Amino acid sequence: MSLSVFPVISPDKGVQRQVLSEAPELMVVSFRFEAGAEGKLHSHPHVQSTYVARGRFRFIRGNEAYELAAGDSLVIPGNVVHGCECMEEGELIDCFTPRREDFL
Repeated sequence: MSLSVFPVISPDKGVQRQVLSEAPELMVVSFRFEAGAEGKLHSHPHVQSTYVARGRFRFIRGNEAYELAAGDSLVIPGNVVHGCECMEEGELIDCFTPRREDFL
């Protein structure tokens, strides 16, 4: 069995995104951040689960703020405005359901 290899994309300064695996119902994506880089505030209809693989991040989810470190996770319901700031170089592993067609 051969797995697809997806390209590394730089959607914003200091951020790299790579799809790790995908199916119509689910997508797994790695986001690597330099310290100080931001995931700008945005929303999408997909439910998103974020796992902090390494580093520290300040997240905004709706009207709430969270500080997350390696091993922490957060679920973001669809259509909720969210974003993050990387406080210490790190990596997020995000799962989206359904998959993000715009990432393919």
